[in-house]
Amino acid sequence: MTMGTRNVRYYGAVNDLPERIALRAGPLSLLWEESDLRTIKFEGVEVLRRIYIAIRDRNWGTVPNTLSNVQMVVEQDSFLITFDAANAEGDIDFTWQGRVSGSAEGEITYSMVGRANTTFWKSRIGFCVLHPADAAGAACHVEHVDGSTDMAALPVHLVHEQPVTPFAEMAALTHEIRPGIWFETRFAGDIFEMEDQRNWTDASFKTFSTPLRIPYPVELPAGTAVVQTLTLRLIDKRPEGGIAQFVAEDRGVQFGPIAGAPATPLPAIGLGMASHGQMLTEHEVAALTTLNLDHLRVDIHPISPSARDVLVAASQAARALGTGLHVAVFLDVPYAEQVQVLESMLEDVKPPVEAWLLYPAHEDFRGGTPIVPVVEAAKLALKRYADVPLGAGTDTDFIFLLRNRPPLHSLDFITYAINPQVHAFDNTSLIETVACQAATVRSARLLSDGLPVHVSPVTLRMRYNPYATAAPQPPPPGELPPQVDVRQMSLFGAGWTLGSIKYLAESGAEAVTYYETTGWRGVMEQAGGSPIPEKFRSIAGGVFPLFHVLADIGDLRHAQVIPTRATDPLVVDGLLLEERGRRTVLLYNATPSMQAARVEGLSGHVACRLLDERTADQAAREPEAFRASFSPLARTGDGYFEVPLSPYAYARLDVSE
Repeated sequence: MTMGTRNVRYYGAVNDLPERIALRAGPLSLLWEESDLRTIKFEGVEVLRRIYIAIRDRNWGTVPNTLSNVQMVVEQDSFLITFDAANAEGDIDFTWQGRVSGSAEGEITYSMVGRANTTFWKSRIGFCVLHPADAAGAACHVEHVDGSTDMAALPVHLVHEQPVTPFAEMAALTHEIRPGIWFETRFAGDIFEMEDQRNWTDASFKTFSTPLRIPYPVELPAGTAVVQTLTLRLIDKRPEGGIAQFVAEDRGVQFGPIAGAPATPLPAIGLGMASHGQMLTEHEVAALTTLNLDHLRVDIHPISPSARDVLVAASQAARALGTGLHVAVFLDVPYAEQVQVLESMLEDVKPPVEAWLLYPAHEDFRGGTPIVPVVEAAKLALKRYADVPLGAGTDTDFIFLLRNRPPLHSLDFITYAINPQVHAFDNTSLIETVACQAATVRSARLLSDGLPVHVSPVTLRMRYNPYATAAPQPPPPGELPPQVDVRQMSLFGAGWTLGSIKYLAESGAEAVTYYETTGWRGVMEQAGGSPIPEKFRSIAGGVFPLFHVLADIGDLRHAQVIPTRATDPLVVDGLLLEERGRRTVLLYNATPSMQAARVEGLSGHVACRLLDERTADQAAREPEAFRASFSPLARTGDGYFEVPLSPYAYARLDVSE
């Protein structure tokens, strides 16, 4: 069996990506993608990242749109699009009509007229407007529904309060995009407020309706109408005025070191124990050993009947791979009794513990999670068994860490988890999240009072839903579990993983735990293959492309990270490592198009290894042979070299004098 079609190699699925259509509204450029407006720009500056309409069920799941009757009139500097949309899933049946227009004067209007065709429970229905994270610090004028106004700035550091003050009860929000030029977003049909989505690593500030002060979920009776409108426009306050058209010049993507930026060490990289519960085979141990892992993470619930067996399996796996264990302990009341059970288990199994992570068994999104008594109840017993670093925080999204501060005086590090799919699920949105992971580390370092930061674990999907208001339903037969993402075994997964490592490393994370060892949530497939091969099209026993990213990092585990900048990191980005005077560049193409990356600021001979659609099968089946397959790369006489990157390709460049 091979990895199948090019799309499967690219992003794990056979379907094509949705079409993107470039539009203009006078001086504004933007993209249309299946009812969404994306990357609205003025003179090359991103004004809004995305506008979309979300139908969210009672557990905050997003019900996808299905479009029909799409009619488009696209002119050189204006457009009109109308369409019908349907959102159907389970007991939810919601339909709406959309109309989007852009004028040559630079005004965009988007309206939706919807109707509930069945009675169902919803958490939210309506427009979501995303201001890019790069707009942090921008001056804003806020117009409230009661007619009052505020002047404020978009927050620089992460803010956990919802809504973000004073971005609540809004009728309009206007922000300055460059001196004297402002951009107004006006809302109608509901009351809108803002949250700081960087708490979930979304690279945006999201404005949405309905206010969270109104209880949710709520029952929406059949026949209920939902009508909303957005109006967007430029406001030129410069004395000279006169906004003109702007056409960006495509010069490709330049990538290189940031002059004068201090180097940082690579974080300690580990993997989580596989959730399928199977022991590692000799073949899997041999493959995983090449990653030079720092640790394995194992989750222990002391009162679980399987806790001892889980700890035994993790101890055996760690010893086979030559690593220690990061033992994540989850405690519920009564704490003292569970700690006694854990102590007895530790003395019996004698696991090779290198770090403790402490969590409450249940975490509350709205606050009040008992993290302090958990730490106080367990820290002495854990330190008696193994006097190694002890950390606490949250086993889920960063916002839980802000809302439930751990007792810093009792800890050696703080920790939180990352997954990029709380709010959005498409490739572009996922790539946007990697840079925002750095913002969470910087904010964590601020609140930790100097303690190191561990990010544990990083996964492509939620491992469980901490926001649910009802028990999750099992997946239908033949469908993937919600924790599994087909991009895990794709070239896209490799690029996303490299981007994550880059930004977590450059921002100073001390340790990071990724994914699992084996299986469809891991770095390689089991010998028996995928449990649902028609959905998760992996090669039995093969390694995933992201395995090679981790292996390259493992080759250079003692290297220093040289901060870099890409001119368009949503297209091409990468990581620069230096060890004993030798430099290695790791690059990824985040797009479905051919890209030419221009690597600057480095000198010497370059050996290149490409992981792309042509080499993906060999890289999966024969990882050792693939890893030895370097070719020389020509260098120009102008002090830079160009790397051609096919869609979603990953490249390693070794630079020598």
